[in-house]
Amino acid sequence: MSTENRKQVRDFLVSRRGKVTPQQAGLQYYGGNRRVPGLRREEVATLAGLSVDYYARIEKGNISGVSETILHAISDALQLDEAERTYLFDLARTANAGHRTPHREPARRVRPAVQRILDSMATTPALVRNGRLDVLAANALGRALFAPLFDSPVTAPGQAPNHARFGFLDPRAHEFHPDWNLSANTNVAILRTEAGRDPYNKDLTDLIGELSTRSEDFRTRWADQNVRLHRTGTKSFCHPVVGVVTVDFEAMELSADAGLTITAYSPEPASPSADALALLGSWVTTGSHAGETG
Repeated sequence: MSTENRKQVRDFLVSRRGKVTPQQAGLQYYGGNRRVPGLRREEVATLAGLSVDYYARIEKGNISGVSETILHAISDALQLDEAERTYLFDLARTANAGHRTPHREPARRVRPAVQRILDSMATTPALVRNGRLDVLAANALGRALFAPLFDSPVTAPGQAPNHARFGFLDPRAHEFHPDWNLSANTNVAILRTEAGRDPYNKDLTDLIGELSTRSEDFRTRWADQNVRLHRTGTKSFCHPVVGVVTVDFEAMELSADAGLTITAYSPEPASPSADALALLGSWVTTGSHAGETG
């Protein structure tokens, strides 16, 4: 079990404990000052049916050998959601396997069949990304919608466009994402989830190190220990030409390509956003440059 893994376990459990109040946990609370913002260690131990000493040992990062039953009990006590439970179990899996955990070579390109599927979605913007938020492929409308990402100067020659690098290092991301804070929080939560799933991925570690060094906004959010499963939802973008576009998105994992996800975006029919995407689509068809501002 590595020192880094122990630190991840400790920081995560302490952060989750701090988010649950006695009232939320159904404990009697008589007022007065508390030295911790959330639950005390002994309160978590009681809720999980564990001795205080045993829970304290786990919270200090000694998670190796802890059974799934106990992990479920701790998850229930801390009221973890699905993403948080998955992350805790990933940390435990890494602790038990040590460096025997198989490293998944990250995909750097998509198969031709996947690109053909993207290209067939002519009226739907679609991207393929990996777990560290590199965009490995897109269809024409996807490139048009995400023109600021694809044209970003923070992407070095030979690098794939990356949502997190764009979001934290390119000032234009604040304009492209009307709710930049939500976008930034989501990117960091996805990266931390991936770090739990694939802890020995050097490309991912290098990206986290780069962003931590260059962005205080990233460092602050990384310390929050938040994780997220990014499957469906609604997003808004402020495109430099057609203005605000609001779309629903669906993220679909490619079962034959571990770690890759297709994300497709769809506006409400007969909405201003649908009109904006139709305009982008017409520019793509006629060969105009959808990312130009004038």
